[in-house]
Amino acid sequence: MPVRIVFRCEFCDARPDADTQLSLEHQLKAELFGEYLDAPPSNWLTWTGRGLFGPARYACAEHRGDLTAYLRTHYSSVGPHPWKKGPYLRHPPPRSRPDSSLTRAVTPRSGKSC
Repeated sequence: MPVRIVFRCEFCDARPDADTQLSLEHQLKAELFGEYLDAPPSNWLTWTGRGLFGPARYACAEHRGDLTAYLRTHYSSVGPHPWKKGPYLRHPPPRSRPDSSLTRAVTPRSGKSC
């Protein structure tokens, strides 16, 4: 049974429509660090984060500006990444992982839990 990943807006707990959900799931394959990504068709914004730039964050179309403001306030001293201006990437670049590694990364282990 495939794993379903739940995405929610950081500011209003909205969930994406089915097509945007697929776009967000596809973005998980990208090996990016501190990048903004557009998630069509509902115009969601993804912050890839990682490392010093914190976790991945997601915002619906209504709260895109709130997400960039939050990131610039909290991570602007870490590096220039939060200050990037749009237009943002729409699809992960060619350096993304193969599908099989994503499946391994999100598939729960069988057996005893920690």
